[in-house]
Amino acid sequence: MHKVERNKINKRMEGPGPCRHFSGDLCSEGNAHSYGHGHKHGGDIYQREALIDFSANINLLGIPEGVAEAACKGVRLSASYPDVECRELRKEIARSAKVPMEQVICGNGAADIIYSLVLALKPKKALLPVPSFYEYEKALRVVDCGLEYFLLREEDDFLLREDFLDAIREDIDIIFLCNPNNPTGSLTEKKLMERIIQKCEELSIWLLVDECFLDFVEEGRSYSVLEQIGEAKHLMLLKAFTKLYAMPGLRLGYGICSNREFLLRMKEAAQPWNVSIPAQLAGVAALKETGYVTASLELVKQERAYLSGELMKLGFQIYCPKANYIFFRGTPGLASFCLERGILIRDCSNYRGLEEGYYRIAVKKHEENVQLVKILGEAVSLWQKRL
Repeated sequence: MHKVERNKINKRMEGPGPCRHFSGDLCSEGNAHSYGHGHKHGGDIYQREALIDFSANINLLGIPEGVAEAACKGVRLSASYPDVECRELRKEIARSAKVPMEQVICGNGAADIIYSLVLALKPKKALLPVPSFYEYEKALRVVDCGLEYFLLREEDDFLLREDFLDAIREDIDIIFLCNPNNPTGSLTEKKLMERIIQKCEELSIWLLVDECFLDFVEEGRSYSVLEQIGEAKHLMLLKAFTKLYAMPGLRLGYGICSNREFLLRMKEAAQPWNVSIPAQLAGVAALKETGYVTASLELVKQERAYLSGELMKLGFQIYCPKANYIFFRGTPGLASFCLERGILIRDCSNYRGLEEGYYRIAVKKHEENVQLVKILGEAVSLWQKRL
């Protein structure tokens, strides 16, 4: 594996611990919380008998009927190969985003775009804020890329601050930013993002900005990097249909980038026919579901406020709830307690830079949220009795 230059890191807390126990901005692989192949995502309902899944951040209204019907139509058409160019889908995405169709690339979920980009670029060194989405790191390991981690500090509510700019150096080949971040939910301010883009352009560093959850953020478009796409040649905007349209099983994501030469390299690195006919038709139908989106965003806003308030009443510490999920800190063992009672929540202890006691829950329908709050209340009561 490519050697990562070790950085001098001053301890903020005594004793060994995961990456978050250091006050220095950067840490190399050897200093960070190691979890490797054991990392698990949310939504694993197949090995668990959970009645309600709060571990996957999917739109609480479920897949729109029109999208489901389009996917079913696609199944009936699947005796033919899919359009390898995804022409109709890319045309509709371009129309919705108000960009040229040639700037759009589609994939088998957002993860497929991540892997295609990494395989096309073959970076030698990457800079990753942590904690964040693990698939960035996993894809980079495929090409033996050296990894440098930038610690998002708990005392800053895990927000990306201006000191991140100092970590952007000419020896970095690529940076991944998730906005809002997963699992913390923190948003990077627009002015800071613009400065990051500018510095990356000056140093010819590729920057992938993952906005898969930005649609759930109030005034989310004001945080988007979409308007910078045309002028930045090393910028990739990542989006997916997974979360907003509740269709993770269909696997559909896309990237927007003005560097058409690099998009061709990504296509060459990707598998052919990587987007099925059902997924392509479902994507086209989803972009017409404006009423569904409006209704779901209003409901998410209401239920996020309800859940946040109830969690704080129970004494949990919550961080930056901006999207359709809430990141919070509680007592170790809470995930197991909930699972025993038929509720699956996301244990975030296997995120790099976190430890046991951090959790993420999706915002769901009110009756389901009430059930979760009840179970969490039982957990708090039980632990208080043990004190």
